[in-house]
Amino acid sequence: MALPGLARAEEAFPSRPIQVVNPYPAGGATDLMARAMATGLQQRLGQPVVVVNRDGAAGAVGTLGVARAAADGHTLAFVPSLVLSVLPVTQPNSGLRADALRPVCQMFANAQAIAVRTDSPLRTLADLVAAAKASPGAVTYGSLGIASIPHLAILQWARAAGIEMTHVPYRGDGAVMTDALAGRIDFAAIVLGSASGRTDMRLLAVFDTARNPAFPEVPTAAEQGFDVAPTSFGGLMAPSGTPPERIALLEAACAEVAGGEVYRAAARRALQPAAFHTGAAAFAGRLARDVAEKAELLRAIEPAR
Repeated sequence: MALPGLARAEEAFPSRPIQVVNPYPAGGATDLMARAMATGLQQRLGQPVVVVNRDGAAGAVGTLGVARAAADGHTLAFVPSLVLSVLPVTQPNSGLRADALRPVCQMFANAQAIAVRTDSPLRTLADLVAAAKASPGAVTYGSLGIASIPHLAILQWARAAGIEMTHVPYRGDGAVMTDALAGRIDFAAIVLGSASGRTDMRLLAVFDTARNPAFPEVPTAAEQGFDVAPTSFGGLMAPSGTPPERIALLEAACAEVAGGEVYRAAARRALQPAAFHTGAAAFAGRLARDVAEKAELLRAIEPAR
């Protein structure tokens, strides 16, 4: 008679602490959001939820660790979509595949932006297009590396604009902006959050579906005639074999967390758009589109990698 009760106890979820792996160093905006999410999940799931930073190989180390973990919902990843859309292509020997993780809930979306020094003659995307068409390849821009999301965003926009420019890769947004301010490159392709609090640069455009509340005066690329909005988005994912009922339970908890003021405050500090959360189905659909889109863009830069 005790066996059915024992079986139910064994099937309870979560039955022990949950580990959320962030495959990047601590302290960044995404890390702060992961920790805000973990606090909310812990309150709703009744088990400790601990964020662990396991960086290395541009995010591949921590992501692969979760992909290979037991698919029981107790080991999760808080990651950008690029770990499944970009890293399997740029790091083919890493062991990562586009289906290595199963989306649970989208919890962030980082817009990209074009920034110039305040005295730059470039004031709009039309100015930038005119300069690039006048001297193909002469206009230079920097990003935080080849195949980074800012780099791919500019490639996508340049295709739509029909222009050619020269890319200069850097190790981070800070170095990109330093050289843009010094006049060594014409503009910087950055994650929007990197422009927070800066008064020494001017933003020409934000790549997103709407203006960001932190920069209400900066138009989107779409407002300037270019129907592209490449963003970096991501959230909570689980090993691909995780049971659907556990995914559903985590998804519901995520929705409650995303609607709570603690997480929304963290999202505002990270310059998130008003609508940063989606459920598992919408997240999976967007991820599938991102995998296809990034594959096409990455083929275009294959000789350079």
